[in-house]
Amino acid sequence: MSVSDDQPRVRDDQRWTVAERVAEAIRRRFPADVLAIAVHGPLAHGDDDGGGDGEVGLLVVTYRPGTGPRPATRRVDGVLVDLTVAAADDYLGQARQLSPLWPLTADRYVTTQALHDPTGWLRTLRDEHLGRLARARPGEFSTAARQSWYRGSAAHSRAARLAEWYETDQALLMLGEARLAAATVTGLLSRTYFRDPGDAVRRTGLAGADMTEVGVVLTRQADELAARGRPVDGTVDDLLTG
Repeated sequence: MSVSDDQPRVRDDQRWTVAERVAEAIRRRFPADVLAIAVHGPLAHGDDDGGGDGEVGLLVVTYRPGTGPRPATRRVDGVLVDLTVAAADDYLGQARQLSPLWPLTADRYVTTQALHDPTGWLRTLRDEHLGRLARARPGEFSTAARQSWYRGSAAHSRAARLAEWYETDQALLMLGEARLAAATVTGLLSRTYFRDPGDAVRRTGLAGADMTEVGVVLTRQADELAARGRPVDGTVDDLLTG
């Protein structure tokens, strides 16, 4: 995945027009509060064809918590704008975490397009996250993967029961959760992050996988986690000692 924030912008893309208008308005209304503003998500990569009706993921970084605009999601001139607002120290703290959802969150720390960043804070954000990954021990990824595996296994079991009860719609929803959780396990075990949930299931071969196929993947992952030193099944003492 790209870690560059220097991707060329497609200036005739309506999403960029809207993103820049929103950024300008934020800077005008909150001049003393805003440290940086950036685009993240598909638009930041500069190689998708979302067009004018796509989504803009906009990050607003403030100097202090509780300042600047409120987080919000609105459609502006036909473009969906998802506004994330975070204090600089809080967001850096998130970037230093290695959670079970890391494969789905890392991209927003390492792939951004600056709309306002006079101090180079976005590069600090990227470097902090990459530095955390460089210091991570293999066991940290395995622990996070195990938590994702439990979520996937529970969703898969629930999907199977719902299918037996002919609750097809609910079963499909739970199967989707199981696919995504299994994809995050794969990402954690291979130290691979994804652009979004759709990218995760596509790149791991789980898009469209049926109940049996997802079950096979989960079983294989359980074996790999056991081989890495700790089975997914344990005792009461294992549970209480973490």
